[in-house]
Amino acid sequence: MSELTFLLDRFHTPLGEMLLLIDESGQLRALDWHDYEDRMHRLLRRQYPRQAVVVRERASPSPVRLSLQQYFEGDLAALTRIPVATGGTAFQRAVWAALRDIPAGETRSYGELAREIGRPQAVRAVGLANGANPVGVVVPCHRVIGANRSLTGYAGGLARKRWLLAHEAGWRARGQAMRAA
Repeated sequence: MSELTFLLDRFHTPLGEMLLLIDESGQLRALDWHDYEDRMHRLLRRQYPRQAVVVRERASPSPVRLSLQQYFEGDLAALTRIPVATGGTAFQRAVWAALRDIPAGETRSYGELAREIGRPQAVRAVGLANGANPVGVVVPCHRVIGANRSLTGYAGGLARKRWLLAHEAGWRARGQAMRAA
């Protein structure tokens, strides 16, 4: 069995402590909240079933952390600069790539996302892939809402989802107002 080594970077955000797992080449492999650390490890085992995952504490802040800090400070584009590598199936990776195409401050329903990836009948599978996303926030599964435009489940909790959407909408509106002035 081959081995993957990930470096764990912990840092405080307005939403609580965030956990980042970064591989040795600097790519983000997993992101979760401290109160969901067990789930993060479960998702890693599912994504890399044929590999042993070794996690070591990171001694210094990672460039990924710096980009996330910029995001929380209002630079919404900072998320697009974070390199991501995931396991998962080809279908899951297609859903996750489509999530990264949703602009900050906008939302999509599961059905809209299914149509965007060319699989309009796969709404439930899109929902399952969304729920298996190992790098929430950076792969912005919080931007997916119900068909009736209501907030639906979010692995980090609906309060965090609500905050992230309001954060993005607020900074996006500020940016639009500045460009119009």
